[in-house]
Amino acid sequence: MRSLARPPRPPKPLPSLAAFVQSMGYVEVKMRWKKDASFDAVPVLAHARDLRPLASLARLLSPSPTPVSAVSKLRRSLETSDRRVASFLRRFPAVFVESVGPEHNHPWFRLSASAARLQREERDVFAARRADITSRLRRLILMSPARRLPLTVAQGMLWHLGIPEDYFKLPDFDIGQDGFRILTTGDAVFSEDENHGKELGLIDDGKDQEMPLSVLQMGAIRRFGSAEEVPFPLFPSKGLRLKRKIGDWMEGFQKLPYISPYEDFSNIHRGSDVSEKRAVGVLHELFSLFVTCSAERRRLLCLRTHLGLSQKFHLVFERHPHIFYLLLKEKTCFVVLKEAYMAGGHTSIEEHPMLEVRSKYARLMQESQEIIRRRRSGKPVQLDPEDQESEDSKGVNSAAIPS
Repeated sequence: MRSLARPPRPPKPLPSLAAFVQSMGYVEVKMRWKKDASFDAVPVLAHARDLRPLASLARLLSPSPTPVSAVSKLRRSLETSDRRVASFLRRFPAVFVESVGPEHNHPWFRLSASAARLQREERDVFAARRADITSRLRRLILMSPARRLPLTVAQGMLWHLGIPEDYFKLPDFDIGQDGFRILTTGDAVFSEDENHGKELGLIDDGKDQEMPLSVLQMGAIRRFGSAEEVPFPLFPSKGLRLKRKIGDWMEGFQKLPYISPYEDFSNIHRGSDVSEKRAVGVLHELFSLFVTCSAERRRLLCLRTHLGLSQKFHLVFERHPHIFYLLLKEKTCFVVLKEAYMAGGHTSIEEHPMLEVRSKYARLMQESQEIIRRRRSGKPVQLDPEDQESEDSKGVNSAAIPS
């Protein structure tokens, strides 16, 4: 009679000692997200979701009335949170002043006097601090091993770096004077996209310049006198407690060698803790270049391959809550570099020249909320004298329209 018992399986070969050593340092870090109300109280972070489309629409409109049809078809490219551009414009009466058009009673919009002054201030700041602001784009390119970035990727980073979004399109900017050049590949001939197949590089390819020190290295020199040991500044959130195993892992993580974002990393094993520390260092340096030291998480995916990050690099934000904070706002997730907001004066992160302008935009957005609340409650609204005239004329035109 044939036996129904299965023959014993041969034993699996043991992994090599090298593979065991490379993986033994990994600790599965799973921490619950902890809300920190202090970040919600920062206007430039609280209004981050609508700040970019608002600033883009402010550039498209002018102090003179413009029909809404001129911008109504740009909702997808602007990524406004409202389904209609007109609804988005009406949410911010301190920035956009609505009036009735000369024909068919169509809505027209123009910039408020405060927004027009802010537009001029933004242009003046970029003109006065151009070298400082564009140097951040140069550092971003130097972080790429190829010393160049696809033009579409570089275009998407202009807002975060505080550079005008038409910087590559208008010849008046003359990007060559800032040390940049646009390279064209053979793929550009077969595409309708004007940026496809084009790359942004440096005129000197970064060869004539010594690699810059990262913000963390400058901080280590300021604190310890040298950059031999470069720890990450940690800022625990209130009420966030770590297990002993995770705490011991973080203590060992700080002692690992630091790899600068501008150094060669080809000899680092991707699955090691050293590779993870390099990824944290790259993202720390990246956020320190941005205006608000924050960005929407999905906006960073286009940089993954160009900065040598792993496919699941976004898990770094969850594994290091003492360095990064995840701000969940209006169905989106923004990553905030904690050091920029919690270190006070004990940081080497330089405040971006355009931060004050962005903060003024956020304050206009807060004023808009107050204006809408007062209008709904029937209370008087105090506007800029120039905008008050437009508001009065709008009321007269509305009264003349038969119901």
